[in-house]
Amino acid sequence: MVMKHSAIDNSHKNGHVVQVSGLVKLYDELRAVDGITFSVRRGETFGLLGPNGAGKTTTMRMLAGLSPATDGSVMVAGMDVAKSGRDVRNEIGVVTQHDGLDTTLVVHRNLEMHGYLAGLSYRDSIRRTKEVLGFFNLETRANASIHALSGGMKRRLAIARAMMSSPQLLVMDEPTTGLDPQSRNRVWEQLGALKEAGVTIIMSTHYMIEAETLCDRLAIMDHGNILDIGEPDEVVEHHVGAEVAILQLSENATTEERAALRRQLDAEGRDYSEVGPRFLVTAPKGTKPEVATLTGLAPMRVTYRPAHLEDVFLFLTGRELRDE
Repeated sequence: MVMKHSAIDNSHKNGHVVQVSGLVKLYDELRAVDGITFSVRRGETFGLLGPNGAGKTTTMRMLAGLSPATDGSVMVAGMDVAKSGRDVRNEIGVVTQHDGLDTTLVVHRNLEMHGYLAGLSYRDSIRRTKEVLGFFNLETRANASIHALSGGMKRRLAIARAMMSSPQLLVMDEPTTGLDPQSRNRVWEQLGALKEAGVTIIMSTHYMIEAETLCDRLAIMDHGNILDIGEPDEVVEHHVGAEVAILQLSENATTEERAALRRQLDAEGRDYSEVGPRFLVTAPKGTKPEVATLTGLAPMRVTYRPAHLEDVFLFLTGRELRDE
């Protein structure tokens, strides 16, 4: 009952809640978003993954109608964001990187005021506040000052506030950045519950385990472009296989030995990335990287581990996800 949707367009009940086509955003000469296309199914959790400056936040701002697109189109619940921005915003809950909570109001008043401003009557806003406080396990903090909340509680309150209008789409920009592991897991539990209740979620994140845990599908972005879209396991298997060989060079390895290793990797046409003293070597789908031809070129320690999304991003962009 808590997550019951209002004003849902039933003609899209089994289709896509979000359809993005040829979306472009220019800032002077900078193409922050460069003609991307994707769609999100009803009830799906869809992730936008990429380093800082990839275009994730800009994309979500255009989805939410907070920034006009330079070109292309965004449809939400069958409505064109450019033409029906107000109606679209009634169907979207937005959680930005910064909570933006009103520190002059206690917890329940933050929610009631937001609900009222979102179009609920005063009576409905009070009723809805009790519902979302219960859903997010914040009812015991209803009269608490915002200053008295932990970082995790503030984040849960920000998500609760976004759910006051019972939106069918929740757009979240890095929902757990800066939280300790316990608080992050609590937010994950609540996002999982929202998904089970049928809420469609679009989220950006820097955390690989967060994307792998929460996202049904994800898009990897860099320089305003989408490099790949798919289920997390599919994306990993497609680009870097099941395992990664880690060649950890010794502190005694010389510049010449490192260069010789790099030349051999290139000569063999290997897929690899170089991160400090480590060379991460991947292999085609379904195979394990064999490194016998490499181990004699420099003093090193060789280990293997399962491939994950960080490897995919290094393979596709040559950059780590937290690079500026």
